Amino acid sequence: MNARIMQLVIGAAVVVWLLSGAMFQVYETEYAIKFRFGEIVRADYEPGLHFKIPLINTAAKFDRRVLTRNYPAEEFLTSEGKRLNVDFYVKWRVSDVGRYYQATGGDEEGAAARLAEVVKDGLKGVIAKRTIQQVVAAERAEFIGEILKLAGASVDQLGLTLVDVRVKRIDLPDEVSESVYNRMRQDFLRVASGLRAEGDEQAQRIRAEAERERTELLAIGNRDAEMIRGEGDAKAAETYARAYQRYPEFYSFHRSLQAYRKSLGQPNDVFVIAPEGEFFKYLKQSGR
Repeated sequence: MNARIMQLVIGAAVVVWLLSGAMFQVYETEYAIKFRFGEIVRADYEPGLHFKIPLINTAAKFDRRVLTRNYPAEEFLTSEGKRLNVDFYVKWRVSDVGRYYQATGGDEEGAAARLAEVVKDGLKGVIAKRTIQQVVAAERAEFIGEILKLAGASVDQLGLTLVDVRVKRIDLPDEVSESVYNRMRQDFLRVASGLRAEGDEQAQRIRAEAERERTELLAIGNRDAEMIRGEGDAKAAETYARAYQRYPEFYSFHRSLQAYRKSLGQPNDVFVIAPEGEFFKYLKQSGR
């Protein structure tokens, strides 16, 4: 009886092992390849549960997400023959899992190393066409676009897609840093001088325009003032003439009072004038 139970247990274990070996699960973040004695049979599995023949078929799974790999700084030469130390990282993903396995054996580290060489070649070609200033000031989209274009065919042969290449830091060797700084400083000084000269020219033009408008406004104001003053003097003369014609004695008296007010009673004034003169005519009359 015990032997029978043991046989059943062993049989059940074999069945479970065979069933477990006949199934494999593929998740949404994975690619899967099925092999038959080491030869690729199928590499287009969708996420879900799939079957294989135990002992004949095997399955391997690979990450289908975007992967990021940092690389140590590499030295590159510019079009001037100057050295740059460039620190960068790469984002990539598997696009053709069958080609990826055939090219790299499914080894992620090996794939990253081969991808690094391809990207370095692309960086070398892009930087070699530019000066140091052009490398530093280059638009990221243009810079990365050229690298992707140069590396595209080689990356495709690895069954990969290059998602992004990002330059994290660009270091200049010590002997180059000072000369680059001085050159950039001179360029900025030249731009500043040009802007300053342009500002001075605009300031002079604005001042000249303001001075012209001021002169015109003053001339117009003086002209209008003279016209108004002339009209006022004419009206005053006309009023005086009418008053003199109508009341000559009163007019003469009024003018004499104005003369007295302006001439007499001022401090430190000395008058040498005969009392019998015409000037004191009304004073003599008032004293009678």
